[in-house]
Amino acid sequence: MAVKQFNLKPKKVPKINTKYRTINTEIPNPESVDIINQLRKYEPNSMTGQPPVVWDKAIGINVYDKWGNKWIDFSSCVVVANVGHCNPKIQQAIISMTEHGLLNNYCFPSEIRAKLTKKIIEDIAPEELDKVFLLSTGSETTECAIKLARTNGIKVGGNKKNIIVTFDDAFHGRTMGAQLAGGSEGGKSWIVHLDKGIIQVPFPNSFKYEWADQDNENYSDDKCFEIFLDNLRKQGIEDFNDIAGIMTETFQGGWCELMPKGFVQKLRKFCNEYNIVMIFDEVQAGFGRTGKMFGFMHYDIIPDLICCGKGISSGLPLSCVIGRQEIMDLYGPNQMTSTHTGNPVCSAAALASINYLLDNNIVENCANMSKICEKRLNEIIEKYKDYVGFVKGVGLAWALILVKKGTKEIDPELAHDVVETAMRKGLLLFAPVGDGATLKIVPPLIINAEELNEGFDVLDEALSEVIGQ
Repeated sequence: MAVKQFNLKPKKVPKINTKYRTINTEIPNPESVDIINQLRKYEPNSMTGQPPVVWDKAIGINVYDKWGNKWIDFSSCVVVANVGHCNPKIQQAIISMTEHGLLNNYCFPSEIRAKLTKKIIEDIAPEELDKVFLLSTGSETTECAIKLARTNGIKVGGNKKNIIVTFDDAFHGRTMGAQLAGGSEGGKSWIVHLDKGIIQVPFPNSFKYEWADQDNENYSDDKCFEIFLDNLRKQGIEDFNDIAGIMTETFQGGWCELMPKGFVQKLRKFCNEYNIVMIFDEVQAGFGRTGKMFGFMHYDIIPDLICCGKGISSGLPLSCVIGRQEIMDLYGPNQMTSTHTGNPVCSAAALASINYLLDNNIVENCANMSKICEKRLNEIIEKYKDYVGFVKGVGLAWALILVKKGTKEIDPELAHDVVETAMRKGLLLFAPVGDGATLKIVPPLIINAEELNEGFDVLDEALSEVIGQ
């Protein structure tokens, strides 16, 4: 699918000066276009897909350029800035660590890494999970989880127990192993020689699969799970003992869609019965994003491995795998490491972020703001019902999927134009995701009701302007 580029031609727009937004210049700013063109000259095309706002600084819930414009940020820098951009506590922790004189230490021990790992295990992880492995990116964590699940499977069941099951439309990262596990056929076409032991089955998603529509009177957890088992058999898996791991996003990133709770509980029992490692990819869902510390808590189950990233530090590149000791300790000294494992500056940022999250009731605030999202999005559904195909979400992760008028056919062009129009009005979203028609609403978790409502006001204005009503 060709991605429509955002317009780089500066456009005169009405000036805006509210408490949370400022637009003083043409958008994009004429001087910013020179910077964007320089980037396009020296960077690959893959870096050109986002709205043309040249970030100068980002503080709290706002993004600023250097020409006096200010946006409400509904992107959280792609679901990263959970406790806000440039949070003062995190900023000070970073400054203190750099001034202290330690920028990297590989796997050599450091006190800050000890403090962070203790904080994660003792204060926020479930009791059953007692080890954490610090890494750099979300893709590293999902590949690590696959490695651990397969290693465990071979250990307990021999070489046949090597199958990894993931879900259609899943996104687990862009490195080779992560894309093999992903649910996008186009995303892994470059690999050519696919791993036959990594398979996908349909995600019980009411937007994409009618059989999982929870409004359907024939819907049941039993039926949902039976279809899951049937799809395993269709993939050639007759003996479920051959499955080493099952990995799922807590909610699918393209749709912000949770799985049915009863289905997940049956999946947990299934994993227990066949000695399968249950992996939850919490890279987007973790650290309060869903209104709970971890998204899997909505299901009342505990995975064997949790993949975390993005919001763990609210700004710097750090990720982690949290899991049961018998799985996490499968590899010996120096056999499972990473160059920037637990980087001290990133670890200091993550410790400060987690402390801020806990000390300031940020998870509770997220749950409260979720009610406003639901209310405002229901109003949008009613107002633009011919153009809204689907709205789902939890906490401060919501998806608004736009369709061609009066149909179920998604409309990427409409979604793109709404994002561009919102940008010119002082609301920043990232480019449409999913199949290209999903407007993803993921503001920082510190956002308050007034800020959130103003953001939705702008989204409503943008929809009205683009649709013409």
